[in-house]
Amino acid sequence: MIDSRAARRFGGAAALLCLLSLALFWPGYLAYDSLAQYAQATGGRYDDWHPPVMARLWSLFGARGPAPMLIVQLGGYWLGLGLLAAALAAHGRRAAAVAMLGIGLWPPLLGWQSAVLKDLQMAAALIAAVGVTGWWRLHGRAMPGWAIGAVALLCGYAMLVRANAPFAVVPLAVMLLPRPTGLRRVALALFGVVLAIALAAPINHQLLHGERSGVERTQALYDLSGIGVASGDAAVGLPPATFAAMRAKGCVRPYFWDPLGEPRRCEALVAPLHATPPATLYVRLATMILRHPIAYAGHRLAHLNSTERLWVPYRWPGAAPPVASEPNQLGFANPGKAAAGWQRFAALLLETPLGWPIVWMVAALAGLRCAWRRRDDALARALFTSALAIEASFAVISIASDLRYHLWTLAATLIGWVLLGPRRWPRALVLLLVAVIVIGGVARLLLPLSPQTYTGMLG
Repeated sequence: MIDSRAARRFGGAAALLCLLSLALFWPGYLAYDSLAQYAQATGGRYDDWHPPVMARLWSLFGARGPAPMLIVQLGGYWLGLGLLAAALAAHGRRAAAVAMLGIGLWPPLLGWQSAVLKDLQMAAALIAAVGVTGWWRLHGRAMPGWAIGAVALLCGYAMLVRANAPFAVVPLAVMLLPRPTGLRRVALALFGVVLAIALAAPINHQLLHGERSGVERTQALYDLSGIGVASGDAAVGLPPATFAAMRAKGCVRPYFWDPLGEPRRCEALVAPLHATPPATLYVRLATMILRHPIAYAGHRLAHLNSTERLWVPYRWPGAAPPVASEPNQLGFANPGKAAAGWQRFAALLLETPLGWPIVWMVAALAGLRCAWRRRDDALARALFTSALAIEASFAVISIASDLRYHLWTLAATLIGWVLLGPRRWPRALVLLLVAVIVIGGVARLLLPLSPQTYTGMLG
């Protein structure tokens, strides 16, 4: 029997929590990237270094600062969680409904959701899409056309707002399809990811009129530099003498690619790569991977370790949500002292294993194993697959280690486990989780503290 009254109560609670979140974090935090996008939104000129679709959306609100986008962001976040909580409550799963709203109140997730950034726009859009989908699925009813259209729009926005979003969105969608199954489903997901990536550039440039910024070079430039520094092979496109200078200046860092694009550090050393057409760079990268697979693997594994936050020091940068906006001349106010206190508490939580993406990978893997065979666990299964797919993509497509890139993984895994309910983890995955926590804990005890500023991390 459907408990409509309970559904309305939880839906109302989600709406109230959304309003309280807006009041706490008003008018939202602006990061460096946010300011760049706001300048495009208000200036009417767009490039593809940041997603043109987000700047275009922002431009619809005029020069009103971050507040309208904060409403969009937190609105999508609480809409999705509220719909899921209401559907669970309607079917008598009140503890799960409470837990679903609790996800929204988890300080690291809500704290980061107060920053107007593309990563959080992606997470909010996907949570809203999952909420709409879950509302109908949990009721055992087919989605009407308008709901399918809304989910498609939200997923399309999510894919355009982050370069690696197709690795999350496409597996999520494919896993919810009744057909195909097995290897054909895997093939369909791979085809969908490739197609989405291929379509992103023409949409950004022709449809959204974003100018080319050279952002597509960054991945190849980072990886070629890593291979070159490790192997000394001039075939990467740099003179042999350059590699010694790059090693001395620490140009290739596991944490991020930024020194290679920073004029004060290493940009001049890799100028030949910056000037090379992107297609040529990626053909060269493929050749160099085949020629120096160990150098490439070492470079990528070092970065993967950094972004997954396994063998890293205590307070590895990029985890804490902002406590103040980036300094600017626009006069936008910061959220108040209560918001800053919330953010500091969130930062403390993120120093525990709950802030390590690799822990959430193990949790998603355990969830996928538990949900694999039951038909009514399809939504949870899709969420776990999405989380694991985007994390796997960081092994080859990632140039920075900020925790915000992993927030969809955290949210998807939490939502998946609440939908799944209490399950017994496979013994092997329990042992894996323990091993990950022990290894990460030892690293944080033994490794020296890293620089705590952006300039310090540049070297």
